[in-house]
Amino acid sequence: MATHDRPHLLVIATGWRVYREYLLRSISERFRVHLFHVAEPTWEKEYIAGWTVVPSTIDGPAMAEEALRLAEREPVDGVLCWDEARILPTAHVTEALGVPGGGPDTILRVRDKGRTRAALDAAGVPQPRSAPVTTLDEALRAAEDIGYPVVLKPRGLAASLGVVRVKDAGELRDRFEFSLSAKAPDPVGLDMPTPLLVEECVTGEEISVDAVVRHGEVSALYVGRKVVGYPPYMEEVGHVVAGDDPLLSDKGLLDALQNAHTALDFRDGWTHTEFILTADGPKLIEVNGRLGGDMIPYLGRLATGVDPGHAAAAVACGLAPDVTAAHARAAGIRFFYPAEEDTTIASVGFDQNRLPEAIDQVSPMVLPGTVVSPPPKGIVLGRIAFATAVTDTVPECHDALQAAGAALVVETGAPESGEPA
Repeated sequence: MATHDRPHLLVIATGWRVYREYLLRSISERFRVHLFHVAEPTWEKEYIAGWTVVPSTIDGPAMAEEALRLAEREPVDGVLCWDEARILPTAHVTEALGVPGGGPDTILRVRDKGRTRAALDAAGVPQPRSAPVTTLDEALRAAEDIGYPVVLKPRGLAASLGVVRVKDAGELRDRFEFSLSAKAPDPVGLDMPTPLLVEECVTGEEISVDAVVRHGEVSALYVGRKVVGYPPYMEEVGHVVAGDDPLLSDKGLLDALQNAHTALDFRDGWTHTEFILTADGPKLIEVNGRLGGDMIPYLGRLATGVDPGHAAAAVACGLAPDVTAAHARAAGIRFFYPAEEDTTIASVGFDQNRLPEAIDQVSPMVLPGTVVSPPPKGIVLGRIAFATAVTDTVPECHDALQAAGAALVVETGAPESGEPA
């Protein structure tokens, strides 16, 4: 396809190369990419047709003005953002350009978990009982009404930041400040007079569903089975995606998924939706208006052959995505953490001789000199390395990732002279 025949896609920010290069690489095969970034691109230049350095990728109205100037030079067919902190600013851009993706009102309903709960409750979508709270006294009253145990969570954060399970009023008092003081790496940008939610603690397997949405019709692509650790803090220590997961054709789950998107009026884009599979059926935990984190879309591509970059870019431009699976395998990721709080990392690596063939890639996640802690102090930010694997079966995938953990080599203490701190 000639370069000028390819749709022109505006991408808002990129992220860590190890986590996001696979997306930009595949998108560039079928789309001309213009990047909005806060600095001149580096590794991204191989995959983009142009870029604009903007003062901030958090300031939506300012980016919208810049996008309109870009569109005057060359029409923009779609806008794509996969970063949680930037999907609301991006909504200002899609609204200004009149391209698919939903405006700020739509994205607010998925970014603000309190608004999500209200919309789903009005539509009768099965979900845990929930109450917005500001103070400890309000939280105690809400928990008493809902019934212990409950989950305390921030309304506007992601990646389980600030989320904790409490079994009684004493634990709620002890852990209220943990949730209230939780902060994201980037500004949240939400006006929330009640910053926390107290929610019914439903039990069952935790899953996520990555899906494309076009003209309001939801197509589930990947089901991620979570591996959760460090109770009661619900840290996501890994995920496994099976290309032949029976949940991909489960009517109850698919109906709940479609009904949730309809209730939220989310009509075009990619979403990452989390459920708990209870004895009474799936209950929706949250909907995120972006591609899944933790490399789940990458695992989905390994497991099914469906390319998330191609599909997400297509729906962003109003095009029908190719979502036909080419195969059915199992792919997973496992994150590794320091053993003790306030550990200074000198080096992180893997003994290559101990890694099984099923390991797809391994990577450190911290620089020498970084001080890290396991949860609860290091929720998400305590990760020091990850490994991915692809196998024929789910048990084989778990075994390969466990072997990768055994091959992890961590040196602690101050790094040797000359190493970056």
